Amino acid sequence: MTCTTGFESGALGSRRPGLHNRIEIPLHASGTSRTCADYGAHRAEGSFVLRANPNVDRCLPGQRSGRLRLGGVCRVRSLFATQVFDPSDPASALLSTFVVFGAGFLIRPFGGVLFGWLADRLGRKSSLLLAIGCATAGMLLIAAVPTYEVAGLGAGAILLLARLLQGLAHTGEVASAYTYVAEVAPAPRRGMWSSAIYVSFTIAIIAATLMGALLNSALPSNAMTTWGWRIPFVVGFALGILTLVMRARMPESRAFTQLLEEQPVQRQNIVSALWKYRASGVRVFLIMASLSALYYAWGVASTTWAINVVGLSPTEALWAGVAALTVSMFVFPCAGALSDRIGRRGNFFLFGIGVGILAYPMDHLARQGTLGFMVAMTVMLCLFTLAGSILPALLSELFPTEVRATGIALPYALSAVVFAGTTPYLQQWLAENDHPNTFSVYLSVAAVLGALVMYFTPETKGISLTYERRGSRYETAR
Repeated sequence: MTCTTGFESGALGSRRPGLHNRIEIPLHASGTSRTCADYGAHRAEGSFVLRANPNVDRCLPGQRSGRLRLGGVCRVRSLFATQVFDPSDPASALLSTFVVFGAGFLIRPFGGVLFGWLADRLGRKSSLLLAIGCATAGMLLIAAVPTYEVAGLGAGAILLLARLLQGLAHTGEVASAYTYVAEVAPAPRRGMWSSAIYVSFTIAIIAATLMGALLNSALPSNAMTTWGWRIPFVVGFALGILTLVMRARMPESRAFTQLLEEQPVQRQNIVSALWKYRASGVRVFLIMASLSALYYAWGVASTTWAINVVGLSPTEALWAGVAALTVSMFVFPCAGALSDRIGRRGNFFLFGIGVGILAYPMDHLARQGTLGFMVAMTVMLCLFTLAGSILPALLSELFPTEVRATGIALPYALSAVVFAGTTPYLQQWLAENDHPNTFSVYLSVAAVLGALVMYFTPETKGISLTYERRGSRYETAR
């Protein structure tokens, strides 16, 4: 057997000029030939050894910069509210800021349709490039937005335009990255490789949290309010440019190029294709509903909740959150690798049972001080890794190549608007109105729902994601 790769196996991530022609690497298991153009491999002691894929490395910085944008926005928006909106009414200015950033959330389904369609028609690479381009432009607009004193209402209009660009790009970025990573990963390791997406997310959230803490510590309050809040967006813009350069050099996934070879002229209408695989779309919506609230509650908004509800100091909440996120970052690959052994359904069953049993005890523990909060957040995020680590693999395995990105993007975005976007407000409202246990019940029910959805979903571990002429595998299984 031979493995074919366009990358030099001796140096991780390196590519020699002229090596776009494939290199034949002998493997002794068979006399047949296997094409592995989308991932690196080499022969070592007679075994098939997988190496890190430089194409995945080029795809992930956009995920990191996206979460850095989210983290930076969440931590500085109260600072620039009176800079961009009318400073004579601070409460109204802050409310206007929330409305503008909410508009970016509501437009995500449209971005999912647009960029998903582009990914399914023009390619994953094209969609990823355009998505990061829009997001980077939005970052530059926020970094350079004039103050209310200079531009009046125009300042708010520029901020709104920036958020709409970022909102459009966000879901398309996620769906295209999910699809690309799943398609270039080797089928036996797809779960583990997919975990790289959320590892990237976690690194970005930690970086944004530490950046906010560093800026608040290093700059006086008046400097932070007048110009310091722009720094995270300048950093995000620089990361966006770097990501554009890296993505411009990565090849298209083999699954999509094979689709073009098989269907060079006519492909199925995207609307009819989505309707044909509507059952898979409903599964994506429900799966994301079971995960979104948990991730946003414990992974994104937990430190704010600990400060406002539990009464921890910002420093205590910050470092407890960083510790929990760091632990989960190392657990993600292990959880993804577990799914490659026991299946996607097995991971979700463990997730549903674990959250269903532990959501209330961990909520109670989180209220017992800094150590209790750190332990509870760590446990809940580790439970999340069981399902979150495999999302790119699982969601991609539910759709055929010609509709994969759109099939993921649209229900993903709709679920995010309904469940993820409302989670911080629901959690805060329940806590302030003496219903602290209700939110834990909500998380438990959602997790059990996800496990139930997976019970009625065929196992997809290890299936091929390349184009099949009749699509019988999807028609019978979905």
